[in-house]
Amino acid sequence: MAGSNPSSNDTSEGEQRMEQRRIALANGIELDVVDVGPRDGETLIFLHGFPESHRTWRHQIAHFQDRYRCIAPDQRGYRGSSKPQEVDAYKPDKLIGDVFLLAEALDVANFTVVGHDWGGAIAWGVALQGQFSKRVNRAIIANAPHPAIFQRLLYLDENQRRASQYMRGFRDPANDALVREQGLTGILLKEVKWDRPAQMEPDERAALLADWQDRDAAFGMLNWYRASPVVVPPLDAPYALPEGWTPPALPKLTLPTLVVWAMDDLALPPENLGGLEDEVENLTIEQVSGCGHFVPWEAPVKVNAAMERFLASS
Repeated sequence: MAGSNPSSNDTSEGEQRMEQRRIALANGIELDVVDVGPRDGETLIFLHGFPESHRTWRHQIAHFQDRYRCIAPDQRGYRGSSKPQEVDAYKPDKLIGDVFLLAEALDVANFTVVGHDWGGAIAWGVALQGQFSKRVNRAIIANAPHPAIFQRLLYLDENQRRASQYMRGFRDPANDALVREQGLTGILLKEVKWDRPAQMEPDERAALLADWQDRDAAFGMLNWYRASPVVVPPLDAPYALPEGWTPPALPKLTLPTLVVWAMDDLALPPENLGGLEDEVENLTIEQVSGCGHFVPWEAPVKVNAAMERFLASS
C-alpha cells in the first residue's frame, strides 16, 4: 500500500462507518453497496481501485452526501460482493456493465461516474459508453490512465513499463500457490516495488489486511489484471510499437471530465497526462503535488476541493 502523512487527511470525515446493503444485478452478480444522500439529488457513483474497497471514497462520501446521492459499491471480486473465480468474468465489458446495471437496480436514470485506479479505468469505459446513451453526465477520474494513452506508454516509455512490471507478476500462475498460502498480502510483498511506507489510519489498514486474507477475493482482485487486454512487455523488450499495432478505436470523450492526478504516483507517473486533451474534448486537469497513488485518502482536502469546483462549473 502507498501512504502519506495522515495529518493531511480529513480524519473526522474518514472515521465514519458507512452501512452497506446487498444489491442484486440483472446479470446475477450481487454487490455490497453504500447508498447515502438525498434520493432526489444528483447521483455520484464511486468506483474504487485495487486493492481497496468502497472505503477508498470515505472522505468524499462524507463531504458530498448532504447534497448528492452517493453510491459506492464493493466491486465484483472484492470483499463480500460476488467473487466468480473464472478469469473471463472480469473482462472490462462485464465490469463496465456492472455499473450500468447497478444504476438500473437503484432506479438511477443518469449519474456522474467517479473512479480511482482500476475504478478509474472502468470509469473511462462507463463515460465513453454513457455519453451516447445520456446515462452519464460527467466523469471524475483520479490516477487512472486513459486506455488510448496507457498502452502506448507501456510500449514506448521505460518509466511506465518499469513501474508496471508488477502486473506481469499478478498474471503469473506461478504465484498462485503463494496467494493460496498467504492471501493477497504475499503477492503484494513479492511484486509491488512502487509503494511507499504505509501510513494509512491504523483501523483502515487493519481492515484491508483482513480483507486480503479472503482467498476467493484475492483471486477475484487479481483476475482484474488477468482479464485485461493491456499488454505489459518485459523490460528487455524493444521500446517500439509492435509491427501492425493500432491504438484502440475509441470515440473522443465529450462529457465534462475532471482528471485528478497525484504527481508522486510511482505506479502511474505524470506522463499519463500527455495527450489527454486529444482524447477528451471538455477536460479539466487538477495536479496534486506531494501525493502518492491513493489520492482520494492521501489528499482528501484537495480532491474534495477539485470536485467541488468541477461540479459547480459543469
